[in-house]
Amino acid sequence: MAEGALARPRVARRVATGWLLPLLVTLFFLSGMSALIYQVLWLRLLALVFGVTIWAASAVLASFMGGLALGSFLAGRLVDRARRPLLWFGVAEGLVGLAALATPGALSAVEWLYTALYPILPPSLGPLTAVRFGLSFAVLVVPATLMGATLPIVVKSSLARGAGLGERVSLLYATNTAGAILGTLLAGFYLVGSIGISASFVLAAAVNGVIALTAIVGSLVLDLDRPDAERATLEWHADEPAARPSVTPRVRRIVLIVFTVSGLTSLAQEVIWFRVLILFQQVTTYAFTIMLASFLAGIAIGSYVVTPLMRRRLDWVWLLAVVELLIGIVSLLSLALLTWIYGGVGQLETLLSQPLAGTLTLAAVASFLVIFPATLLMGIAFPIGLRLWIADDGADSTRTGERIGVFYSLNVVGAILGSILAGFLLLPALGSQLSLTLVSGLSLLGGLLVLTALPRSPQVIGVGAGSVVAFFALALLTPSPFDAVVGYRHTGDQILWRDEGVQTTVTVHQAPNGNRLLLLDGFAQAGDDPGSAAFHRLIGHLPMVLHPEPKEALVIGLGGGVTAGAVAEHSRAHVDVVELSGGVVRGSEWFRHVNADVLHRPNAQLRVDDGRNFLLLTRKRYDVITADLIWPFNAGSGNLYAAEYFQLARNALRDDGIMLQWIGAKSDAQYKLVMRTFLSVFPDATLWFRGGLLVGTKRPLQLSRAAIERHLRDPELREPLRSVGITDFDTLLSMYWTGPDELRQYVGLGPILTDDRPMVEYFLSLPPDEPVADLSGYRREPQRHLAP
Repeated sequence: MAEGALARPRVARRVATGWLLPLLVTLFFLSGMSALIYQVLWLRLLALVFGVTIWAASAVLASFMGGLALGSFLAGRLVDRARRPLLWFGVAEGLVGLAALATPGALSAVEWLYTALYPILPPSLGPLTAVRFGLSFAVLVVPATLMGATLPIVVKSSLARGAGLGERVSLLYATNTAGAILGTLLAGFYLVGSIGISASFVLAAAVNGVIALTAIVGSLVLDLDRPDAERATLEWHADEPAARPSVTPRVRRIVLIVFTVSGLTSLAQEVIWFRVLILFQQVTTYAFTIMLASFLAGIAIGSYVVTPLMRRRLDWVWLLAVVELLIGIVSLLSLALLTWIYGGVGQLETLLSQPLAGTLTLAAVASFLVIFPATLLMGIAFPIGLRLWIADDGADSTRTGERIGVFYSLNVVGAILGSILAGFLLLPALGSQLSLTLVSGLSLLGGLLVLTALPRSPQVIGVGAGSVVAFFALALLTPSPFDAVVGYRHTGDQILWRDEGVQTTVTVHQAPNGNRLLLLDGFAQAGDDPGSAAFHRLIGHLPMVLHPEPKEALVIGLGGGVTAGAVAEHSRAHVDVVELSGGVVRGSEWFRHVNADVLHRPNAQLRVDDGRNFLLLTRKRYDVITADLIWPFNAGSGNLYAAEYFQLARNALRDDGIMLQWIGAKSDAQYKLVMRTFLSVFPDATLWFRGGLLVGTKRPLQLSRAAIERHLRDPELREPLRSVGITDFDTLLSMYWTGPDELRQYVGLGPILTDDRPMVEYFLSLPPDEPVADLSGYRREPQRHLAP
């Protein structure tokens, strides 16, 4: 009787703990999903304050990943003392949600502090980057640290379940990464564009709330509080064939070194892959989303593939060595795959009738074929390495959480170093091909280092030597993917100059007809053909002529320098030019024959910075603000079409100042969205030049014949103005299209572009593409704007 009574609680406990692993898998999946949603949102919000320069973005990313490393390390040291790790997992997830919800408020404080500190900082890049890093870390340290804590805690929670440790780690890691894929796709394809950033924060925080509540209740209901000794006996299940693997301290040290370097190589490869792949795709938010999802998919599937093997008695050191060697070889092989993809693009495009479908499909195919094979192997390697690091042949098993924390945090520290190394040193110095070769070589060296932990044998020596020979053969035979994509997209062009800089890849081509093109990440940004150059000049000259006496002008974006050069031809005005990419600045020197040699004119001053960030921080006031042609749907460009950006520009204008904005829309929905947004900030806006240019003023536009004719009589300006069709007062008026009342009637009621909902950049949230509606019925004469 008493014996049966004792058996029933044991059976009940066994049934209860049987639910634990499925519960943890579900919760950790949701945790990964919310974490990647937050990462997308944080990068976007902080870019609004710090700019979209690579320096600012890297400061944000390093801060986020630094928090992950710190959280993993601290939690690993503390979780082994916790009697209810599942309870603490729930608490951590709840705090993540609360900290994330506080982000917008914290960001407002950071923006105020950033703008307050800026005037007293030295003008060099170093102090500014240090401040950006410090403020980014202040915003992200709490939620990122809590996120980093979850892996050691959730694995420790799973120790109350009788499955093999290696299998559990592999399954949980794969599940969390799978959730991250879903979070990436949700944020990138739906949430930001459809419901906005604020609502996305609330949704992700609600997911954290569900995780927290479920984990806390589960901890209490399942009653998983166990003495440490009992928990230790469950770490290696008795019926697991592999039992406790024999791993020497030397092997464990090698594994830790290899996976610290592995973190470095994986993030460095991600940076390089993204830079090369974007040459093949249009630079949209969706392209980056697809590339990130492909990277995560390989890791998730690799971890799932290895999960059932973790219960077997295998030579895990040998297997890890082979996988690491393959990572090095397959990573280098990705360059050859790129060349093959470029050759097959034409055939693939013919199968796709819709341009959008074609763009996204090409992005998915290229990303999957290039990134997935190597990341699949990375996903296989991580659980194996963690298993070997945790196992130590008889040491205290109650330190499992601490060991997981050390392993994961060092892997993340390596990842931080890898992203910085690739973006700031390797790509600018070596270019994409040599950079990927070097980083892949580090992965190969990691595999060779693991081989040294094995007894020397002909098999070990043969595998090591064969891997080295195969790697060097690939390095010598693989063609440049950059040359391949340029040859496909621009057949017959001669490459005059190329710069793979920290911000973007810039090239200058000469077409067979002799015209030059400036390309950013493989797509044309500017050129010297007469039609393109004339339109760029008009964007510079028109606002300068409309203003009676411009003395201070600002140009956002340099491009080929033609717009900035046109503004600078008004020699009585001082011109500030703000350009994001140093490579573009260097590339513009190839267009001195059409850009009025703007960078060498005494009245022009260049600043390499984010244009919106410059407007946020500047205390100058301008008579004219204009911008080079920037497509609104390109990744990061939506920041320059939001109402908040237009408000920053309005604040930087003098009372009689003029802002010119190119609409740059490809569909009716985009066109009306940009126009409606501009009108919300400049209610007296007017439309010019075939409906393509908006002119914003703080008060109703007044056109003074005397002032305009004074510009036209200037001998320095007569020929430049004639080249854009402005020969007299009447030809200028002929460019006028319509006024603010007609514009409001045309666009009607509807949403506007905001930082919270950058719909034009997330264009899948807009109605299907339709041609811009006919504006001829709204055209009016400009008499109402003529000064008396």
